[in-house]
Amino acid sequence: MGFSDNLQYLRAERNMTQEQLAMLLGVSRQAISKWEGDKAYPEMDKLLMICDLFGVTLDDLVIGDVRASEATQDGTDGDGTPRPKAASGTGIGPLPEASALPQDITGYDEHMRSFNMRISAGVFAVVFGVGVGLLFTGEHAIPVAPSIGDFLVFLCISIGVLVGLACFIPAGLGHAEFMRRHPFVEDFYTREDRQQATRTLTVSLIFGIGLILIAVGFIMVADSVMHMDEGWPVALFMMIVAGGATACTYGGMNYARVNVEEYNKEAVHEERSRRMDTAEGVNGAICGTIMILATIAGLSMLFFFNGGPNGMFWMAWVIGGLLCGISSIITNAIADRNDRR
Repeated sequence: MGFSDNLQYLRAERNMTQEQLAMLLGVSRQAISKWEGDKAYPEMDKLLMICDLFGVTLDDLVIGDVRASEATQDGTDGDGTPRPKAASGTGIGPLPEASALPQDITGYDEHMRSFNMRISAGVFAVVFGVGVGLLFTGEHAIPVAPSIGDFLVFLCISIGVLVGLACFIPAGLGHAEFMRRHPFVEDFYTREDRQQATRTLTVSLIFGIGLILIAVGFIMVADSVMHMDEGWPVALFMMIVAGGATACTYGGMNYARVNVEEYNKEAVHEERSRRMDTAEGVNGAICGTIMILATIAGLSMLFFFNGGPNGMFWMAWVIGGLLCGISSIITNAIADRNDRR
């Protein structure tokens, strides 16, 4: 077996489509097709990614036979005792347990953790900035001149918003780019990972909601007992709420991190939307060109050929419209076919 046969076999063992493998490796589906058709060869970094993904050595992948390698690994124990054969009866056992576990070759976990932290930090910065700004306004505010107080309120809120945007914008753009490059991620999380995410969500919600309830209780006491509904009590209320909202946000996003299936659905939807937008752009360009040519033909017949045969110069636009319709059908059919691959 050669590289192309080995790749086909390994992909089939994982029940993985060419498109899914292409998404994992960051290449086009056509590239996978060429590799498996022995019409092209991947670069070294892609070969290493394939080895990591399927748990095979580079030698076995490139010049060996992964089936024979698996048979050697799974056919006998170290003392020569035969191991149980696969249920299919082929005599070739499953992939070794360690290599059968999916690997995070796309850097999904690191990216999602960074994304979660940035969004949570942005939420904290915006709400906390409002809280700090409220220290300088109202009857029980920090004593400063009114004009300076108004400026400080604006400054604190503006800084909070700017810091929040500095977290939100790069995080959002980075996440969109990651989804564009990796519209499919193989689910590599274990049951323990999901249980840990559930525990983190529970603790975060309890802590966050608890902080918010404490803040609400404090502001109610400040209003009813101390008769303070402005100034530092409201500022402290907002600061505590900032911590509670941040905890809830982090817990929820950390729990969503391990839901790779939902990520794949969203990413595939985004990818298809981009493909459809591209198809519509191509179709628009084609139709625009057709109608320009139809206009030139129609006006030429009108002014230089006495209106064309039987004065039917206007047929140029009718034919142009029909060609545009045909173009739309063909373009959409190609886009749908690419989506199904």
